[in-house]
Amino acid sequence: MKVAVIAANGKTGNKIVTEAVNRGFEVTAVVRHENQTIAQHELKKDLYDLTAGDLKEFDVVVDAFGVWDPEKLTEHTTSLLHLADALSQTDTRLLVVGGTGSLYVDKAHTVQLKDTPDFPETFFPLAAQMSVALTELRKRDDVNWVYISPAADFQADGQRTGTYALAGEELTVNDAGDSYISYADYAIAVVDEIEKGTHKQERISVYQKN
Repeated sequence: MKVAVIAANGKTGNKIVTEAVNRGFEVTAVVRHENQTIAQHELKKDLYDLTAGDLKEFDVVVDAFGVWDPEKLTEHTTSLLHLADALSQTDTRLLVVGGTGSLYVDKAHTVQLKDTPDFPETFFPLAAQMSVALTELRKRDDVNWVYISPAADFQADGQRTGTYALAGEELTVNDAGDSYISYADYAIAVVDEIEKGTHKQERISVYQKN
């Protein structure tokens, strides 16, 4: 299986590349600068310059793009829609490294985590824009996409336990009331989805049970 990881040099992208390569997948790192991952192949190109021709050889494209500059937050939507256009009406699956703020905190799915009183104000603009991106992606029935939201506490340096739990649209906590996942265990969940292709045109979420 051929896998492309966009923004592979980023912290999440790099973990996903490592997990995929170690499992025997043929991985291409899509990067703007020199490849800093263990991917077997490199495609040096800006995300917005990627074409349908660039992506047609891949079975799965993982979108690990992220931006934190307040003036560029709308790129979470524009970049995702660009990829959706490039993959429209193809068999290539699009797996999106998503956000947590758009997870619902009620059974009726009327309140998102980002709109709760205790949500950190600093992260609200990012969460709001990532929520917009997901809303736009939901409209695309011409793309085989899966949006994968991490737990609320997404730990860059957390250990790789080798375990995780899947949930759906709602923020899910463990028995201690915590919602967390390490980047390494999140990467396992992403690569499991690459391998199994269990979900289609839906958002799933990942958290650590223990």
